Amino acid sequence: MPAWTQTGSSIIFLPYTLEQALAGLADAGFENVEIGAVKDFLEHLDPDNLGPAEVANCQRLLDQHGLTCVSMSGHAPLHLDIGRERLTNVLRAGREMGISVLNTFTGDAETEEQIDAFVRNVNAVAEEAEAAGIRLCIETDSNLLPTAKVGIDILERIDNPWVGINYDPGNVIYYTEAVPEEDIELALPYLGHVHLKDKRGGKGVADFPPLGDGDIDIPRILRTLDAAGYAGPVSMEIEFTDYQWPPYEECIAEARRAKAYWDGIVL
Repeated sequence: MPAWTQTGSSIIFLPYTLEQALAGLADAGFENVEIGAVKDFLEHLDPDNLGPAEVANCQRLLDQHGLTCVSMSGHAPLHLDIGRERLTNVLRAGREMGISVLNTFTGDAETEEQIDAFVRNVNAVAEEAEAAGIRLCIETDSNLLPTAKVGIDILERIDNPWVGINYDPGNVIYYTEAVPEEDIELALPYLGHVHLKDKRGGKGVADFPPLGDGDIDIPRILRTLDAAGYAGPVSMEIEFTDYQWPPYEECIAEARRAKAYWDGIVL
């Protein structure tokens, strides 16, 4: 048996409520979930309104559907104070729910001053995350970490063992047209989370279909993780074509089909 934790991301149900997202993931057969708390994008939890009542309600829904939240996505612009505040809010909520990984990204940090602020804030959040036993992972997304090959530089600058990579093979193609089946090998020493997301088309093409419908060699990605003994969450994402989510029941059907494909892969 693989060592990783099979997980379903709430992004599969992005336009729908947290309750619908969790019900849909349970219906698709998942036991472990990743919940999005990304301001103005994936607000199944609002990072600006994430107090004890919101956490308690989320935990109630998880319990109702027999789910465990193992990771959260709280992508925030960490070169800004508001980004650090938001990610800290998500971290504290995740601590209450017992997550093992908190995901973010490098955002829009571009100038040397912004990158310095990003590194400081990452380390500040990572210090609190370490105290909670939660690893902070930066997604392959945007300018500073579009691939593992490029991202090693910023990880070495951060220089914190509690900060790693959340590898998203679909994003690697979308942002750079690099080959994720090869690039992921460079991520392995830093890997703390994976977004298992398929992709059709090349750079800049927003088409992220159910697993098995795209161009990425998903079995090869999983074999690489297995051979490396990777033991963190592997979270399935579907973002559909041009970020146009279908009706709720269709989202459930596609999640079921994608999970069945994943379950049928022989490593």
